[in-house]
Amino acid sequence: MVSNRAERDSLAEVQREVAACRRCPRLVSWREEVARTGRASYTGQVYWGRGVPGFGDPHAALVIVGLAPAAHGANRTGRMFTGDRSGDWLFAALHRAGFANQPTSTSRDDGLTLTGAYITAAVHCAPPGNKPEPAERAACAPYLERELSLLRDAAVVIALGQVAWQALSSQFGLRPRPAFGHLAESPLPGGLTLLGSYHPSQQNTFTGTLTVPMFDAVFTRAQRLTSRAGSSPPDTGQDTRS
Repeated sequence: MVSNRAERDSLAEVQREVAACRRCPRLVSWREEVARTGRASYTGQVYWGRGVPGFGDPHAALVIVGLAPAAHGANRTGRMFTGDRSGDWLFAALHRAGFANQPTSTSRDDGLTLTGAYITAAVHCAPPGNKPEPAERAACAPYLERELSLLRDAAVVIALGQVAWQALSSQFGLRPRPAFGHLAESPLPGGLTLLGSYHPSQQNTFTGTLTVPMFDAVFTRAQRLTSRAGSSPPDTGQDTRS
């Protein structure tokens, strides 16, 4: 039986709750301390300093799940992957694939629009050292569960990095858990496909572990999978046949 709350739930409600969330004392303390002290290069900017909601097209065929907000990226701007170098890679790739109307994102009001894509994360608060603790990941899991249930047109879920892959494997009850890898694939309940990608972190992009062609291949594969699932991927003018 569907609860009254489930009947009333919406992405907007999840986003409001995420922004107001104070479930994890360590993360709340860290995100607010970073917001108070800031960074010299961002002097004068007011940090968001709260939980960072997911955002994008509510009818998305493609859902992208990252690790967590960056301390001086999304924790500053209030929008996932906005304002840091990982986001520079992600939005450039989304633009090349036709999912984003522009290749950069610097603030919540910079005009960025996603078409056919929605971006969220396994954890919604910036963690010290980019390493959320297991209890913190568990505390955030219900938000991701609700987002996935509300994104009813989703066909492909991209996990950016192993933590996101593990979170999604747990969400969908995959046993045994499929091995993570770049361009790894696993079927999900409901006809969805889980697609793995190395995270566009500086550690990966500076070392060549993740290159532009490798990252583009993930979104090309996502387009093919959404097309097969009966969704309508953005028209990039490229041949996306198998």
